[in-house]
Amino acid sequence: MPKPKTNKSIKKRLRVTGTGKLKRNKGNKRHLLSGRTSKRKRQLRKATILPNSITAKYARAMGEG
Repeated sequence: MPKPKTNKSIKKRLRVTGTGKLKRNKGNKRHLLSGRTSKRKRQLRKATILPNSITAKYARAMGEG
């Protein structure tokens, strides 16, 4: 049986942390920023951890096992 292909778009968007969790950047930071508060834009800079419920699915798609 052939090996499953890595989903390259997911591989580019996510990073694996040292403890095996998946980390991603937040969206909504491209345009129409003048309507957002400074606090909201500042919070969007930080990365966030994917929830455990979907971590296994995305890890498989990335080829992480």
